[in-house]
Formats: sequence, structure tokens, C-alpha cells
Amino acid sequence: MNASATVDPQRSLGQIDRRIFGAFVEHLGRHIYDGIFEPGHPSADENGFRTDVIELVKELGVSTIRYPGGNFVSGYNWEDGVGPRDQRPERLDLAWHTTETNQVGLHEFADWCDAVGSDMMMAVNLGTRGVAEALALLEYCNVPNPTTRTRQRAANGHPDPFGIKMWCLGNEMDGPWQVGHRSAEDYAKIASQTAKAMKMLDNSLEFVACGSSSRAMPTFGKWEETVLEHAFDDLDFISCHAYYEEIDGDTQEFLTSAADMDLFIKQVVAVCDAAAAKHNSDKQIMISFDEWNVWYLTEWQKIEGKIPVDVWPTAPRLLEDSYNVKDAVVVGDLLITLLRHSDRVRSASLAQLVNVIAPIMTEPGGPTWRQTTFFPFSITSRLTAGESIPVDVECPTVFSRKANADVPTVNAVATLDEKGISLFVVNRSLTDAFDLGVDLSQLAGGRVLTLAEAHVIADEDLTAANTLTDPQRVAPEALEVAVGAMVSAQLPPVSWAAIRLTF
Repeated sequence: MNASATVDPQRSLGQIDRRIFGAFVEHLGRHIYDGIFEPGHPSADENGFRTDVIELVKELGVSTIRYPGGNFVSGYNWEDGVGPRDQRPERLDLAWHTTETNQVGLHEFADWCDAVGSDMMMAVNLGTRGVAEALALLEYCNVPNPTTRTRQRAANGHPDPFGIKMWCLGNEMDGPWQVGHRSAEDYAKIASQTAKAMKMLDNSLEFVACGSSSRAMPTFGKWEETVLEHAFDDLDFISCHAYYEEIDGDTQEFLTSAADMDLFIKQVVAVCDAAAAKHNSDKQIMISFDEWNVWYLTEWQKIEGKIPVDVWPTAPRLLEDSYNVKDAVVVGDLLITLLRHSDRVRSASLAQLVNVIAPIMTEPGGPTWRQTTFFPFSITSRLTAGESIPVDVECPTVFSRKANADVPTVNAVATLDEKGISLFVVNRSLTDAFDLGVDLSQLAGGRVLTLAEAHVIADEDLTAANTLTDPQRVAPEALEVAVGAMVSAQLPPVSWAAIRLTF
């Protein structure tokens, strides 16, 4: 099968915001404890953090990290995680029915972010708490002036402000599962009040309002409309959350998951722009796609709610999905879609980062390893710079039920910077390889393009995965690329590829 495209630099979507390569850390399962934090591990540093995990997170190329949740944040008291560790309380977490020891809190996480080279994106509790507590947290984190709270911060080991710029106003408040779940109107009011008050302390902050927890929510669209009606002037972003999985063995539908993400983004942008028109404003509300991934949610639902009411374990194994080749291809395709919308998606968070539906896995006292989904993220993050340019591929189509549309079998995006061009491509076909030809003559402008590197993820066994006993079963392989008048390569069925060419 043949597929062809021409890359036109005049169609640039503008500069890519590096925050699109964010991730998400929540106090859930073994994400914190036995994940990033294991004082007794041979690789642990003086703060108890696993340095083998730190090195993999750095390799992954994560720009920002959303913290501390997630559903967890809606019942969290941030004060429990500061001060001497031996004086911190143990609490029952309603979100995941576990016991939280609070041995890792704000200061420890800030130190860990410094170690991995990522910025912190903070979520405030608008489930069981409100404006006053959010203000107190902001003062503690960001204010340089001497106050009781900032002196407490200094006494706890951080004289200088943390300088957190991006703040999430709660989490998934549209969801009935959320502690403190509210109607759209009630949420919009407290979100607006919180943002206004926090800006009185620091007018440089950026705020993310809760959008819909998925496009399938019965309140989707109307929720965003109501929130923006009441809080438009106070917001910079509205969030999208989406998780995808293969259901009932329908691999072809699973491979078109990104078509649903694409439609989700377009629909939310439409609501945001309608709100701007209603407010007679030229302001553009941007999207923070701050939870996205492959998650086998149906497997979790089989055990959710069946945990005995009197059992509150500490750091149990929860949501530890094992990812295969198909999952990696879908994650790569979702990244392509985020880049194709980089004019409006200015922040995104892969959910999550370690052990919990994660690209990185650990074993207590033992090794860490890269899941298959690690590779498309790390390579895309490393090779992406400059501007995003959509690539429309002429190829057969496949029907996506979720998007209710025929979508291209080959999906692609390009990024352009002063040193070269990166192409990211996915083949969604279960059976057909594609001979892809891309005309880059308009981009090159007479300059000679040289192949710097090219990678492909594909395998005859689509269920192949990296595990504790076989941690290197799946890895990117070199992709053969011909560079001439056209850049050409053959894409195997169910594959993701990245091509880097330099001037």
C-alpha cells in the first residue's frame, strides 16, 4: 500500500509549548512509595529517592509534573505533608481506599522535581476545601515576604519560594466519584473565587479549570459551557481527560483511539471560542490535556468497590497495567494528535509516571524497567522542537466508531526548528504495510537534508511486552529511510515511527 504527503511550512501551527510533554504523579498505589521513593533501595539517595527511577524520568523527557492528584487531591490536606516526618499524620484516602503516610509531601516532591529537571504543576483541593486553604498553600509555596507561613516554609528547609506558576483548580469535579463532586455552576463559582483570590497574591499565575473527565460524560459540552460562562475571565486553560483501552478484542477500533482525542479537542475548542464570543473577548482559552494514556479501566472496575471496608492498605499494587506493542503505537498516535493541536493544546500530562498506568515500572528492592509506552514518549520529547506542522497523508481510511468517522490509516505530524525536521508517523492498519513518501521540498528551501536517526516500534507479536523477567523484549528498532526528492520509508502494520532529518 502507498501513502504520500507534502509538508508545507506555511501551515505552521506556531511554536510548540514544551509543557505538552508533561506527566502526572499522584499518591496512588505504588506510585510514590516503592516507586519514586524507597529509602531502603540500593539506589536510594540521601532523600530516599530511587536514583535509577530519576535517571529514567530524565530520559523520558518530562517537562512538567502535575501533583498531587488526581482523585487523591479532593480529600488531601497539604499541611499533612510538610514539617518533620515523624510528626506527620497518617490519613485514610477516600479516593483509592488506602492509608496515606505523608512521608512524601510538598518539599520532598519539589526536591524530586529538581532532581529530574521538571517543573511542578500544582493542584488544589476544591473537593473538601476551598478558597482559604488554596490561598494558604499559595502563600506557603510562592510568597517571598516574611509571614508566619513563609517562615514555616523556611524552617521546613526551603527559604526561597517554590515559584509554581501553573495551578489546577480541583480535579474532575464533574465526576460523581469525586469527593466533593459539584454541579457545573457550583464548581464554576468556587473556581472563579479561588482564582481571583490567588491572583491577588500573585497575578502571574496560570489557572486550569476542570473540564469534562471524558468526552463520554453525560454533561460533556454543557459542563464546559457553564464553567466558562461564570469563570471565563479568571481562567487560562480548561482541562481534558481521556483514557483508551482495547475492548472485547477490537484491536482496529483501539488503534483509532487518537481520532476520539482529536474530536474531543476540536469540540472543547469550539466551546471555548463560543464563550469568548459571548464575552466579547479575543482571549483564547487554551487546553491542558492533563490526563491521557492507555488505561485498562475495565480491569480496574472488576475489583473497584470490592475491597473490604475495614481494609486500608498502604501503597498496594493498584492500576499496574502491563503495556504491549499495540499500546505503544496508540500512545505514539495520541502524541501525534496533541502535536497536531499545539496551537490550542499548550499543556498535557501523561497519566501516570511510575508503576501506576505508567511508562516506568519498579520492583521493591529490585530493578526498574521501561514499558513499551516509554519509547514513543521519550523519542518524541527528545526530537520535538520549534514549530508544529500538520501533515495530511493521502492513504486509505478506516472507520472509527468513537469518532463516528472515516479516519486516515496513516497519521502524521512534523516539527520544524532551525536545525532540522522531525516526522512522527503511525500506521493504524492491522494487515497492511505502507510505503510512505513525504515531499519536504517546500520545507528544505533548497537546503540539503541528511538523515540523523530513524526509529520504529513494531512486532509480529502485538501482545509483546516488557516485564520484570524480560525487561528488554520490546524496544525501538532502526527504520530504513531513503532521503532524496522524497523522504520514503516502509511502515509495518501496527507501527509507530520517528524520523529526524537535519539541514
